[in-house]
Amino acid sequence: MKFESYWLDTRPAFRHGDPGPVEGTAEVVVIGGGFTGLSAALALAKKGVPVTVLEAGSVASEASGRNGGQCNTGLAHDYATLAERIGREQALRFYRAYESAVQSVRTIVTEEQIDCDFVGGGKIKLAAKPQHFAKLAKTYETLVRDVDREIELIAPERIRDEVGSNRFFGGLVQRNGAQMHMGKFGVGLAEAAVKRGARIFEDSPVTALKPLGGERYDVVTPRGTIRAARVLVATGASRVGPLQWFRRRIAPVGSFIVVTEPLGKERLDALLPTRRAYVTTLNIGNYFRATADNRLLFGGRARFAMSNPRSDEKSGRILRASLAHYFPQLADVRLDYCWGGLVDMTADRLPRAGQHEGLFYSMGYSGHGVQMSVHMGRVMADVMFGAASRNPWGELAWPAIPGHFGHAWFLPFVGAWYRFQDMIH
Repeated sequence: MKFESYWLDTRPAFRHGDPGPVEGTAEVVVIGGGFTGLSAALALAKKGVPVTVLEAGSVASEASGRNGGQCNTGLAHDYATLAERIGREQALRFYRAYESAVQSVRTIVTEEQIDCDFVGGGKIKLAAKPQHFAKLAKTYETLVRDVDREIELIAPERIRDEVGSNRFFGGLVQRNGAQMHMGKFGVGLAEAAVKRGARIFEDSPVTALKPLGGERYDVVTPRGTIRAARVLVATGASRVGPLQWFRRRIAPVGSFIVVTEPLGKERLDALLPTRRAYVTTLNIGNYFRATADNRLLFGGRARFAMSNPRSDEKSGRILRASLAHYFPQLADVRLDYCWGGLVDMTADRLPRAGQHEGLFYSMGYSGHGVQMSVHMGRVMADVMFGAASRNPWGELAWPAIPGHFGHAWFLPFVGAWYRFQDMIH
């Protein structure tokens, strides 16, 4: 078994990184070469704006290349519950933002002709306990009334039409969703940005940001310094660089994934006949999907811990047990990949985007970042040049997480709380 991301191991090489040095000036410097930064660079380059991307490692190799490969409508919240908490109007606006985000991904894949195994099919949320179906039914009624007439409630007696398991008790299908190969998309996005005129420097961690007044900064790396008229911070949960203000507002939660050996089309058809993206209703739940080469990708918050080789191995054992719970027929299947990544979780699980001390930023996607990161890259390309109204998250306050100074010591307690909630509900 390989302890590395399936997406990164099976993607093509990115061959058009700038050899350096990092120097001169740019209208925009983007810190972070994940989906947010690359999408912003592509959008800016298409406008004719001189843009430089600085990536500490390789493009799309952190959260953008370590996720579950789902690109769906829907926030990290149950829509009905969120509408009760923040009001129907604002919840609707946020939901619409995610609809637009899926379309942003689809548009880029089509316009830039990125070969990334992009397919539709939507998402189904699976009731992991009998009592969870009533909550799905309530959400269904609210969504149909407010925003989405294409959704479908799957009764418990019909759930085997959707998934080959006896462990689920109904589901909610949202059709506006897709899947793709994250590694292929990330490299394709980087190649498209370079083709349009962006410069991308890999292995260029930012070590200092020197303010020059207004929105101008000198951005310092080990490979040189570049002067920026504007800076976009698109680093997610990264622990690299002088970004303590952002770290205090993000909890870097580990998410872990395993991928099986190829199962063959016939066997996978019996498990996932509709080939949707699947997610369970538990707080510490699981998500899964098929890959283009007929493997089963299965992930979740196996442990509230940071990703590292030892943690990934422990999480892999937990995920194997969960996989066997839902699909006993796969109890002895070979696992070819196991890896972890960091989710940039905010305290309220809503994204944040705006400006701090002249720095523009977008991050905090809280486990729903594939589509929103791509979308917000495009949005921030406009926001940096005066279109603040395009930012759906711009009015949200973003206080620091109490007691959080960069090291998320509280994660085991958060995990214990969610496990307790899963036990009693």
